[in-house]
Amino acid sequence: MGALEGLLTGFQVAISWEGILFVLIGVFVGTFIGMLPGLGPISAIAVMIPVTFGMDPTVALIMMAGVYYGAIFGGSTSSILLNAPGVAGTVATSFDGYPMAQQGKAGKALAIAAVCSFAGGTISVVLLMLLAPALSSVAIAFGPPAYFALMVMGLTAISSLSEGSTIKALISAVVGFMIVTIGIDAQTGTQRFTFGNVNLLEGLDFLVIALGLFALAEVCSLIINRNDTSASNAHKLGSLKLTKQDFSEMKGPVTRQSFLGFILGVLPGAGATIASFIAYIAEKKIAKNPEEFGKGSVRGIAAPETANNAATSGAFVPLLSLGIPGSGTTAVMLGAFLVLGVQPGPLLMVDRPEIFWGIIASMYIGNVFLLILNLPLIPYFAKILKIPRPLLISLVIMFSMIGVYAISFNTFDLYMLLLFGFIGFLMRLFAFPAAPFILAFILGGMMEQSFRQSLTISNGSLSIFINEPIALSLLIVSLLSFVFPLIRQLRKRRG
Repeated sequence: MGALEGLLTGFQVAISWEGILFVLIGVFVGTFIGMLPGLGPISAIAVMIPVTFGMDPTVALIMMAGVYYGAIFGGSTSSILLNAPGVAGTVATSFDGYPMAQQGKAGKALAIAAVCSFAGGTISVVLLMLLAPALSSVAIAFGPPAYFALMVMGLTAISSLSEGSTIKALISAVVGFMIVTIGIDAQTGTQRFTFGNVNLLEGLDFLVIALGLFALAEVCSLIINRNDTSASNAHKLGSLKLTKQDFSEMKGPVTRQSFLGFILGVLPGAGATIASFIAYIAEKKIAKNPEEFGKGSVRGIAAPETANNAATSGAFVPLLSLGIPGSGTTAVMLGAFLVLGVQPGPLLMVDRPEIFWGIIASMYIGNVFLLILNLPLIPYFAKILKIPRPLLISLVIMFSMIGVYAISFNTFDLYMLLLFGFIGFLMRLFAFPAAPFILAFILGGMMEQSFRQSLTISNGSLSIFINEPIALSLLIVSLLSFVFPLIRQLRKRRG
């Protein structure tokens, strides 16, 4: 069955009254859950698995796919309005989305996020339709050395995330590396930096740190600066209308990051979070005015929002074509497939084409529904900004704690949330950027694991990183991205 014929089969499923209804339910539930800090698509899909018992597998999986990309789509709302990332994949959106909201342009920021999310999601669905079978082999070709080189390439951009001193950015990244090593070493089984506390054996969850460093740190700043009258603009929605200049600035990031996000989503283990960070970094590196990033840049919102939505579609490539989950969310999706009696993998397209193509076709419809749902609701979302500051602070703390507790049902994580909130406030006070900390935490664990797996394969020889073409290419790109900024700085000094 060809791609066009398969897609027509998929649309027959997706455009049925059941298909449309359950796509709408999925994206609505996903959007709502994505807005709540800490409650991501993993929790939503896990809760909905029992709901789907007895349902037609095709319709049930279409609905759960809608929950997944709907949560990523809606997660930007709390990141922009409250600096409290709804899902991990929208942390990078808060870097410019929240400053823009603070300038009284919350409506514009939410509109940019909605349009770019729609564009990234739609372009990536086209790529998924055309390239799913071919890219599954690319995903397999990425072994541990290539993953290590990819993580190194991401880390070379730490200096790009510094808001001032590069030394402070590097210190922040080192602390992020230290934090990610907490827990049981997966290879040797030894405990690292747990200090005898059983609650630290599994390490610290990403959202505990993200909500602490961003949401609670912002709460601390609001409390300390409660008499600051300069924050009055933060209560303004501003115009939702996007100008020709805005669309001109969005065009480049949307085109580039749709492809980049999709490709990173295809790689097992990368996912929307890494895609959004790398997209933000890449866009800042090629920008003519990189100093605008972090201060409410249109491109700073467009890049991560495009990439994280593109990555969600990319994550379905290894899941549908190989039966390999590419992220935590698709791992839960794999469980849903198996519970419903469907075995994803190379034979899915042949044996159950209505499921394979039905999910892909439903994404076209789902992205349209998300745009229709989100754009008219922006004025209502933005009313969050008009909530009195004491009540708003209380709500942010409450939702952050509920989100963190819902991950593990462990009160220890609440203490860690408060601790990282205090650390985040101190980092702000002494001008240490939080972004390198988060990036190092995300990449550090995967980088260490890939490095050790590579050395195990090569019996301790570092030559494996040179002998493998993909790894070597990525390391060369990493070296160039590190050297070029230094050369540029030297030229400026001489000039």
